[in-house]
Amino acid sequence: MLKYILFCFVLGLAALPSYAQQDDQLPQKEFVYGVNFNTNGGLIGGSMIKSSRYLHDSWFKFWALEVVEVKHPKENRRYSSSTGNSFIYGKSNYLFVLRPEIGREYVFFRKAPESGVQVNGVVAAGPSIGLLAPYYIVYDYTDYSRGPNAVADYRVEAYNPEIHTDFENRIRGSAAFFTGLGESKFRPGLHVRGGVNFEYGRYREDVTGVEVGFVLEAFAKKMVIIPQADNAQFFPSFYLTLYYGRRK
Repeated sequence: MLKYILFCFVLGLAALPSYAQQDDQLPQKEFVYGVNFNTNGGLIGGSMIKSSRYLHDSWFKFWALEVVEVKHPKENRRYSSSTGNSFIYGKSNYLFVLRPEIGREYVFFRKAPESGVQVNGVVAAGPSIGLLAPYYIVYDYTDYSRGPNAVADYRVEAYNPEIHTDFENRIRGSAAFFTGLGESKFRPGLHVRGGVNFEYGRYREDVTGVEVGFVLEAFAKKMVIIPQADNAQFFPSFYLTLYYGRRK
């Protein structure tokens, strides 16, 4: 899906007129924030903020921070037969990644003062701070052999498929999303990014747009998300970011 969107935008870039190459001065500062969708994430991959400053000619420099969740491609969501709540079979860790970065942005086509589209090319790089947080579930230890005298015994525990073997009857669903975040293990890495963004907006001070591109990320060791599956050390992904902000 993201590959198709990227292809369409690149075709659109080639078809854009050069009306935006004007003599009016480019804005000096810009701050935007947005949501990220990527091929390694779920419905919403994460969020971002970015601050840009004008350098010279058509060049800007910027710093940005992106926070995303990286999912394993073999994550299989199942549902508890007793509660209907969902859980990820075999998952042992969440992988959250913080991506601080610095980069450069080049304006290919400038936006007209009150209308039109501005097209920028983006390159950036920076560290990747991986957080492996244990994945918790609610497991049913109730002794049903006691019949009516059985006392409910539900425990929130880090999911271990070798211990929590009765996933059909005993797993009651995932624990709260941030359970176990304080037990996260840090994993250092690096990433590079290349993309194209398309800005539009009715007024010159408004920034609304979409960015599409590619991120290549590498960590010092494999990131174990599902122990029984192949776990990767390198994470290439296509992304699409919707953003909004202000410039002056």
